[in-house]
This record gives sequence, C-alpha cells and structure tokens, in this order.
Amino acid sequence: MHWQEQMNEQVTMDTGFPFTAADSVEPLRQSVEFDGEPGCIARAREFASRFLQQLQAEWLAAPRPRLADDLLLVVSELVTNAERHSHGPYVLELEGTDSRLSVTVYDSSSALPRWYEPDPTRLGGHGLEIVRAVADRVTAERVPVGKRVTATFTLAPQAAG
Repeated sequence: MHWQEQMNEQVTMDTGFPFTAADSVEPLRQSVEFDGEPGCIARAREFASRFLQQLQAEWLAAPRPRLADDLLLVVSELVTNAERHSHGPYVLELEGTDSRLSVTVYDSSSALPRWYEPDPTRLGGHGLEIVRAVADRVTAERVPVGKRVTATFTLAPQAAG
C-alpha cells in the first residue's frame, strides 16, 4: 500500500481495491433564498423544474409517473406556507440522487405546521394534506432559527447498463 495525495488536498491510502463512484459522490444539492416578494412561488417552481432536469441528466434519475407535477405542487405548497406563516426570508433546498428527491423549506417561524385529516368541507388548511398525499414522507422539525419542513420522494434507480 502507498499514500496518494488527491487534488483536493486530502490524503488517502491506496489499497489496490477498485474505486467506485458511490464512495465519494455527494447528492445533487441546490438551494435558493426568497424574501416574499411577488413572484417567489413561480421562481421556486422554475428552480425545482430545472433541478429535476439536472438530476435526470447527472444522476440518470428515473422519475416515477407524475413526479414533475408532484414536485411542483409540493414546492408551491411548502413555499406558500413559508411565505404565509413566517416573518422573514425562507430557503428552498432541493437534494437528490437516482433513488431519492427531497424538498426542504426553512423559514423563521418556530411554529410547526398543523396536520389535518382530510375534510372536503374545511376551508383552507389543505396544503400539507396535499403534500402528504403525493410525497412518500413528510417531516417537520424546529431548528435554531425557525423550522424546516421536508417532503421526500422515492425514485426508481436506473438499472445498470
């Protein structure tokens, strides 16, 4: 065995075992901050659409049917909630691989969202109900500067060629 210095200034030990991309690849991750100005929701949807295209190109992610529509719906709902319930800027973060895509919105309100049971007679309060219906997992938790709400989609990994 011998030591090799990588271009990124890290020192690694060469063991002679084949290197695999999964050993060092980070998920595709992008974020954008919004201040609540008019047009934020449309810009968030554009951002998410471009992210999904990049995820498909770079990770060969195979989106399930309707994923693009579901992603835009979730982004719209989570950004709308952040805009409506926080007093300050909020951040949209998207992260993905070939098997998972997550949408996270951070905002300055520490009040966790209320989860309602489906009720077609209720006026309003359907945003998270919709998010829960289309995402595979939804979490909300307090963070030091407010809260974060994350919706995760499971994707089918591409078969190796």
